[in-house]
Amino acid sequence: MVDYAGEWTLRQARRSYFDRAAIGEGGYEERWVRLQAGPLVLRFPNTKARVRSVKLHDLHHVLTGYDTSWTGEAEIGAWEIASGCADHHAAWGLNLNAVAIGLAIAPRAVYGAFLRGRKTANLYHREFEEALLERTVGEMRRDLGLDQPLRATTWADRAAFLAWATASVAATLAPLALLAALVAAITS
Repeated sequence: MVDYAGEWTLRQARRSYFDRAAIGEGGYEERWVRLQAGPLVLRFPNTKARVRSVKLHDLHHVLTGYDTSWTGEAEIGAWEIASGCADHHAAWGLNLNAVAIGLAIAPRAVYGAFLRGRKTANLYHREFEEALLERTVGEMRRDLGLDQPLRATTWADRAAFLAWATASVAATLAPLALLAALVAAITS
């Protein structure tokens, strides 16, 4: 986890986050998103819906301290799902995939982040505005409840995790199953 100073503005902390992750200005203006998975490079369109969500998602990295490693992205995906992505449909989709990957590589970290999200809020209930960047990290952590100790885990928390974990695996595997069925149909 990365700890951004509470007295920094979100603008300062986001700049540090961009520098740490080597993502320039966040890639908001790019036409394509580049994702590297070992030797495999994937590209997908940087849609308006994705940019709308990722501007807040990047601030969530700053506020939660989750990094941009595969584990960090899985953690923030779990945290965002548990705290709710509102009408940010791109965030729901990307986070479901991130959680599925996280379940394979860091299940305990994903579970912990999900539980944290069940007890806190996030920024998806609002639209990104430049004025938001003038608030301090500490102030926003307080507003979202990220400065509070976690409450005890309940059976409802565990059941919610199981449901979302199942949904994430299904959402990730369904397109692969469809592709396999299409290939089988074409080649038979």
